[in-house]
Amino acid sequence: MGTRIGYAVGAFDLFHVGHLNLLRHAKQHCDILIAGVVSDEMLRQVKGIEPVIPTAERAEIVKHISFVDDVYIETTPSKMDSWRDVQFTHFFKGDDWRGTDKGLRLEREFAEVGVEVVYFPYTAHTSSSALRRALDAITANAAGAATASTR
Repeated sequence: MGTRIGYAVGAFDLFHVGHLNLLRHAKQHCDILIAGVVSDEMLRQVKGIEPVIPTAERAEIVKHISFVDDVYIETTPSKMDSWRDVQFTHFFKGDDWRGTDKGLRLEREFAEVGVEVVYFPYTAHTSSSALRRALDAITANAAGAATASTR
């Protein structure tokens, strides 16, 4: 069996334990782990969100996680483009993708080039979306308190 090159991709914005769990689990299933960091432009285009931490800073954070051997910045929405650049043999994703249209399409595309898709348990109790909502609520409360104190 050859070298298993793993690829785990994410925004890794507002880095949290779910991100850490994905990278930890991924490293346990490959020899070399490359973390894909979705660029600011792709986050805006594909997810319609404004990143809190810029791409270069997110990449720097992820690069220094002990499980990560290298970082690749994703600048197109196609995971096949990433595969052509990185040549990974295993693709790791949270199991919230399992059985979805996106997940099934990814499995079909990767099967054609011999890439195994491996799902890990999604960390349901925390997510970047939940952190964004909490930050929005804190910001709104702070703005409300500031307005009330100036009356």
